[in-house]
Amino acid sequence: MASDSDDSLPPQGRFTRLRKLAGLSMQVGTDVLKSSAKRLTGGTPELLSRNAAEKLVSTLGELKGAAMKLGQALSMDPDLLTPEVRQVLARLQNQAPSMSYDMVSRVVREELGCPPEEAFREFSREPLAAASLGQVHRAVLADGRPVAVKVQYPGIAESLTHDMENLGLVVKTMSKASRLMDGSAYFQEFRDELLLELDYRREAELARGFARSVARLEDLHVPGVVDSHSAGRVLTMELLEGLTLKDWVTKESSNEERFRVSRQLIRATYGPFFGAGEIHADPHPGNFMVMPDGRLGLLDFGSIKRFSPRFVDANRRMFQQSLKLEPFDVLRLSLEVGFTVELPGDEAADLIREVLHIAGRPMRTTPYDYTSCEIPRDMRNHFTRNAARFLKIKPPPEAVMFFRSTGGLAQNLRLIGARGDFRGVFLEMAELLG
Repeated sequence: MASDSDDSLPPQGRFTRLRKLAGLSMQVGTDVLKSSAKRLTGGTPELLSRNAAEKLVSTLGELKGAAMKLGQALSMDPDLLTPEVRQVLARLQNQAPSMSYDMVSRVVREELGCPPEEAFREFSREPLAAASLGQVHRAVLADGRPVAVKVQYPGIAESLTHDMENLGLVVKTMSKASRLMDGSAYFQEFRDELLLELDYRREAELARGFARSVARLEDLHVPGVVDSHSAGRVLTMELLEGLTLKDWVTKESSNEERFRVSRQLIRATYGPFFGAGEIHADPHPGNFMVMPDGRLGLLDFGSIKRFSPRFVDANRRMFQQSLKLEPFDVLRLSLEVGFTVELPGDEAADLIREVLHIAGRPMRTTPYDYTSCEIPRDMRNHFTRNAARFLKIKPPPEAVMFFRSTGGLAQNLRLIGARGDFRGVFLEMAELLG
């Protein structure tokens, strides 16, 4: 049996993890400065070199937890990185360094009462995927059903807590420096949601609820939970066959196929949100499976976020109003969503209206081509130009996970790069609302 000092486990201790991140920041920061100098002299436009990206993958993959989730998010932004560097970082989406089989066996024994060889007819010693909080193994139940078994890394709860304490100090310092920079409520929302992902019993419940939320969207599929082989740190679910979106986008496919998958991603995001008030808030490409039968499989349900009725209802009306292509009172609806505004009404309305105008291009233009989509770039520029004023327009804390999901959707759609009637897809979603 492996000891608690197993090298495959994420490093423990708040200051150990902080020291590793500090060292990484210095190395990557030096690389970014060199790249910036090259850009000024007409050289390479890349933000990171391949060597720096490899260092990021190595360190964040070792640390796992919140640090690794940050790397996953970074890998989704095509504006910041070259395709080569983004491909390196994409390994963090489901190919992190794995823990030893002895450690996997120990966790399964502690949670299910027996080792994998007794709990399952077959259990692969090599992981199918390794991610931020746990890794997944292919297995077969006694009745012959193939399943995916997610096993949590030992000590990851402590590691995640330490990461949040370190990040919390940064947020606290910024909040003290300026009231306008106070992000404590948003950090608390993110922290609470992230720590909840450690409870696999809760994730099993969320998966069952999400399956009900997408039941009428027959082109989507949520794998079933196997309760008899699940516990607090072990989650067993139906094994889905196919390619993750991360791998599927590297294959040759027709525009028709790419449009179909893009449509499914939109339905997987807005269908459960408008229909049941919940959303999948971890949308990196490793969490979607393009299945052989044409359905889109959804994976990893620890980050399902459930919203207040007020938030869902106001966003539903804003969505419907945007599709009508007619002027509407954007400030009033934003306040109903839960925004707080410390700017003159007309000034705030203009800023928010431009956000909706940029984000809503696929809802207005037919056909829309995601291969030339400049929404993320233009949105970033809009916020940069008006940074001081946007500090006085604050969304409600629950919006953090909504923006994480919809922002990830936009990145995934751009990654797929389909051309088609996306306005028609959004109109379909409006019809589902009744």
